[in-house]
Amino acid sequence: MKFSSKERYGLRALIDLALHSETETVSISSISARQNISEAYLEQLVAKLKKAGLVVSSRGAQGGYKLAKPAEEISVGDVLRAVEGTLDAVNCPGAVGGVCQDSSLCVSKNVWKKINNSIVETVDGIMLDTLVEESRAVREKYQK
Repeated sequence: MKFSSKERYGLRALIDLALHSETETVSISSISARQNISEAYLEQLVAKLKKAGLVVSSRGAQGGYKLAKPAEEISVGDVLRAVEGTLDAVNCPGAVGGVCQDSSLCVSKNVWKKINNSIVETVDGIMLDTLVEESRAVREKYQK
């Protein structure tokens, strides 16, 4: 399975936000500079993260974004679903209107279901605070 640039950049942006918003809000431009992601693209991603209730914004001279809830309550799965909508690796090609036309004859559906379930279990089990701590450790290691 390949993850989209939306998913990869959305996760990077949220990790950056978690790292830098503990004491103050963070601007799109500062995330853009640190992560080398265009501001226009980040605005689209952050709008989706905000709509999903993962970030909140404040206006004004000191305005910006911060996490809407603690990092230990946000999973990688939450972020990926917020920016992409679904985590399914495979959508059944026989499905019409969400109903599989050949469900009773299809044996491969169980393979796709197991793969999809494994992906969901994995990304829902990785919390943002873990990635923040890993990021801090990596930065510390390379700044010595």
